[in-house]
Amino acid sequence: MRGAGAPLRGELRAVLGATFLVRFAFGITTAVFASYLTGRTSGLVPSEFGLVGLVTALASIAEFSTVLFSGLAADRWGRWPVLGGGMVLAATTTLGFAFSRSAEWLGGMNFAFGIASGGILAASLAVVADEASDGTRGHEMGRYDAVNLAGWIVGFAVGFAALGLLANDQLGWIFPVGTLSIAGGWVYARASFRRARPAAGVASARNLRAITEARVLAVTLPWLMIYMLIGAALVFLGVAAGGIGVPPLSLAVAIGAGGLALTVTQPMFGAMADRYGTTRLLIAGTGGFVLVLFGAILLATFPISAVAIALVAIGAVGGLAYGPAAFAALAELSRSVNRATTMAICTLFISLGMALGLLLATQLYQAFGPAGIDSFFAGIAVALIGLAVVRYRQVPARPLFALTTRAR
Repeated sequence: MRGAGAPLRGELRAVLGATFLVRFAFGITTAVFASYLTGRTSGLVPSEFGLVGLVTALASIAEFSTVLFSGLAADRWGRWPVLGGGMVLAATTTLGFAFSRSAEWLGGMNFAFGIASGGILAASLAVVADEASDGTRGHEMGRYDAVNLAGWIVGFAVGFAALGLLANDQLGWIFPVGTLSIAGGWVYARASFRRARPAAGVASARNLRAITEARVLAVTLPWLMIYMLIGAALVFLGVAAGGIGVPPLSLAVAIGAGGLALTVTQPMFGAMADRYGTTRLLIAGTGGFVLVLFGAILLATFPISAVAIALVAIGAVGGLAYGPAAFAALAELSRSVNRATTMAICTLFISLGMALGLLLATQLYQAFGPAGIDSFFAGIAVALIGLAVVRYRQVPARPLFALTTRAR
């Protein structure tokens, strides 16, 4: 049994590296997509929001529509075939982005990249759940959440830096760089993955029952709301910042610093879930995101104030607790024979949230302007509060998640 902070096994090193690299490539793609597609580094006309949102969302649409099949495959035929195959497809499609700027081509490549991303995440989460012991599961999931989010954020930072350093007609050069990164990650993962988990051979219909379990939905539905917020916030961040005079390099530095901080906060929150129980951390994380939404509405509606900025900052720190606790809770609920399928459900809701956030926010802004975005944020806040209340009412009668010995 490995304790928290013990050296990582080869399998864990492999999946952490693979997850970081695919999210890094996804972050670069999302950061530059609007500029790459439209041919402008800053400033979008209203008629372009819908097209950019749809093309960008296709990766998330592909991920949530195929990730359960990836989870079933990883449970039936083993973790490495799904992980390694997903990385090959991710590298190929990332290179494909460089060949054309047409919406049809980019949409097709993005859809294929989403399929690859879902397979990588489903297999990776299953390996982490396989290898983590009961007393350190939250900490290991915190490590996973750290590289998952850090990959996104560092990718966004590099993408925004590219917007500031490269002319728009040179943006295509960043995609071969992403391809080489993923290819190197495949070689590293193959060398580190010393053994493959034996195929469980469990019937698909039995495994799919996990998606309808109330305890699983109690964790994943708030995640859907959270990633709707993230998807809406990040897709146009680069061009929006440029439109109000924020230099892309300054934005890249700020985002990159936030990504580095995650490598500390997420394992810490995971260890707290081990000590105090997943339910407490899930509720704290939900409350944090509600504060972020409330502060965002204030910033969008009224002149910038220190109170609104403080609400967003405090809420963001609290919201980071949700990821490690949710991953650990799902791992606790899953049986080893259907672990990849159960863990794939979280990826399904993350991807669905990203897609819905992109599509709804862009369409609401195009139709109603800032008032549409305010209503979008308010709706997510109300939904998160409602789901937290439902979970709280269920806990006294029947605890949703088994607490660790320390938490009891």
